[in-house]
Amino acid sequence: MIRVASLSRTYGDLTAVDQVSFEIGTGEIVGLLGHNGAGKTTIMKMLTGYLEPTGGLIEIDGLDISVEREAVQQRIGYLPENDPLYYEMTVIDYLDYAATLHGVPDAERNDRIRDAIARTELSSRATDIIGTLSRGFCQRVGVAQTILHKPRVLILDEPTNGLDPTQVQHMRDLIRSLAKHATIILSTHILQEVQAICSRAIIIHNGRKVLDSTMDELLAGERLVVTVDAEPARALEPFKSVDGVESVQPMAPEGPGHRFCLSLGSDGDPAAVAPIVASLVASQGWMLYALQPERRNLEQIFSEISAKVQT
Repeated sequence: MIRVASLSRTYGDLTAVDQVSFEIGTGEIVGLLGHNGAGKTTIMKMLTGYLEPTGGLIEIDGLDISVEREAVQQRIGYLPENDPLYYEMTVIDYLDYAATLHGVPDAERNDRIRDAIARTELSSRATDIIGTLSRGFCQRVGVAQTILHKPRVLILDEPTNGLDPTQVQHMRDLIRSLAKHATIILSTHILQEVQAICSRAIIIHNGRKVLDSTMDELLAGERLVVTVDAEPARALEPFKSVDGVESVQPMAPEGPGHRFCLSLGSDGDPAAVAPIVASLVASQGWMLYALQPERRNLEQIFSEISAKVQT
C-alpha cells in the first residue's frame, strides 16, 4: 500500500530526513515515533504531497506521488497536529465544506457526513459553532473530516491530543475499526497510545530510521522471569548452568516464592530456553509458580534506542 525508498528532504545545509525507507501493507497501523525535530512531521507532509522530497520515492496504492499527486491525495485522509478548522462555522457546515473539498458526490454527501459524525461521537455537537467546542471535541471534528471520503490511507498526527480518558478509548476503538478498510500511520508523543493501538513501530532519530519492528518483536524481552520456592542460595548456580542463560539476578518478590531474572543475550530465544528451565526446576524438585518471557514497555525501548544513537 505504501512504499518509501531513500526518502530525503533538505533545507539548505540542514538535512531533515535522510535516506528513509519502509513499506506498509494494507490494514497495518504503524506508529511513527521520534523526539521533537526528528523528522516525523516532515515525512508525513511528504507522504501527503504537501511537501516535495529532495530525493527518493513515494508510492501509495501503486501510484508514484511525484507523477500522480492528485490521485494519491484523493486516497489520503490527513489529520495534522494543529487542526485547520474554521472556528466560526458549525460542525455540520464545516464537514459539508470539507466533503466538497474531498470531492464527495452530492448524492452521498449527507450520508457520509452523518456517518462521520456518528463515528466520532459528535451528534450532540453537530450544530455547535466549532469555536465554542473544547479541545477534545475540536480534535474529533478534525478526525471526522479525514474520514469523509473513505480514504485508503490515514495519516494521523497526535489524534488523541486533548482527549479525556474516555475519549481516548473511543479514539483507539475508532482507529482500529478504520484499519479494516485503510492503512494508518499514527504519530504521537504518547508512547502508550502506540503500544495500545499499533501493530508496528518506526522510530526516527535525526532524520534517519533507527528502528522498524512489530510490536510483538519489540516488547518481547531477551530475558525470562521464573518464580520458584528455592531461595537464591540454592537456585542461582543451577539457573546459571542452563544453556543460553548468560546471567541470573534475583528480583523483588511478587506473591509466593522467589523470582529470578534470566538474561539470555541478544541471540537468546525465550521460547527455546523456557522448557529447559522448566525441566531443571522439575529435576531439582522445586515448586514452579511462574515462568514467562519478560515484557518490556515502549518507553523503555525508546529510551534504550535514544541512548544508543546518541553515543
